[in-house]
Amino acid sequence: FHNRAAVVITTTPTINNILTGWGVTAPLAAIPRGVPVDLFTPDGPRIDIAMEKPVALYVGRVAIEKNIEAFLTMDWQGQKIVVGDGPSLAALKARFPGVLFPGKATGPALAQWYRSADVFAFPSKTDTFGIVIIEALSCGLPVAGYPVAGPQDIITSPLLGATDESLSIAANKALQATGTKQKRHDYIREHYTWDAFARHFLEALAAQRC
Repeated sequence: FHNRAAVVITTTPTINNILTGWGVTAPLAAIPRGVPVDLFTPDGPRIDIAMEKPVALYVGRVAIEKNIEAFLTMDWQGQKIVVGDGPSLAALKARFPGVLFPGKATGPALAQWYRSADVFAFPSKTDTFGIVIIEALSCGLPVAGYPVAGPQDIITSPLLGATDESLSIAANKALQATGTKQKRHDYIREHYTWDAFARHFLEALAAQRC
């Protein structure tokens, strides 16, 4: 099916390599997703509650495929927060009473949670990109993840965070990330907007004369 396509739009170079290994021979165009960079900014309201520093944040669906337990059990001296909803929420809240589970948040409310954290953890090993990664970076947070598709394609500089086979090590490295929140936001504004996605999409189609 894919080999009959004029071009296959993907998310990252790592996914391209995987598809090539599976025998896909059609042209592949890895086009990063985007975020509303005027919403997800380092400056703005934060959550007004007392939390032990440093604050590690997870955002996303609360389900087994997201590998959240790797985040919940990692060695961490400060507060952990899980923002999201899903089938595993009740069970995880019962098992990890020291973790803050505020539920699902979107839009400006979600941006406040990003701004209130010190590091963002992305424990999934199966996502093909992870838009929450670039949302967090756009809010100035350094990101920690595993060296898999998504994190290893986005976190390409010490400015942006760290990847490691140990999420705890990655999180502590990310906490020491170089640069500033504004520089991380500026990086996302330059590379991960929906305008840029649309431009690259049209260029990929034009290159194959679609």
